[in-house]
Amino acid sequence: QLSCLVKMVTLHGIPKDLDSYPKDLLLFLSSSDYAATGSCRQYFANIGKANLDVLQRESSQRKQLLLEALACLKIPGTQVNEENAEILGRLVCDLGGEYIRSSGGNLLKQLNQCESFLPDQEEAIRSVINSGNTTFGPLVAWSAFTLNELSGLIPVFDHSILQKIPK
Repeated sequence: QLSCLVKMVTLHGIPKDLDSYPKDLLLFLSSSDYAATGSCRQYFANIGKANLDVLQRESSQRKQLLLEALACLKIPGTQVNEENAEILGRLVCDLGGEYIRSSGGNLLKQLNQCESFLPDQEEAIRSVINSGNTTFGPLVAWSAFTLNELSGLIPVFDHSILQKIPK
């Protein structure tokens, strides 16, 4: 339906007010289509707010979006800073474990929104949290507020993490 809707919306060219359309619609536009109305950073900031699960997790379309986003944001290696993590939004859910490890705690806030994780991602999340090298600090300093902030990641926590969090 969204794919059809994009065809209707873009029938007479790309509308100038694309930012006012539902974010999920943008998943079916290319960043080059969007470029006429704004920057690629703005496009991926909007994509990051969309429901990526409209596209299958391992689909070529979803993989392509992530590759284009990394290129647009000029992320050379596997380290993503906080500002870029914010722009990527839900796209961080598709980043591999090496990105999660290299970025330290910068991705935790966005990873918290993900529906599910691959084993490699889960391992990387546990590694980052165990390091205590995040804005949330070491596990022994966590509170109910911290757990609430990271509630989407709790299913990834193993016994070694849970036993360090104060009751």
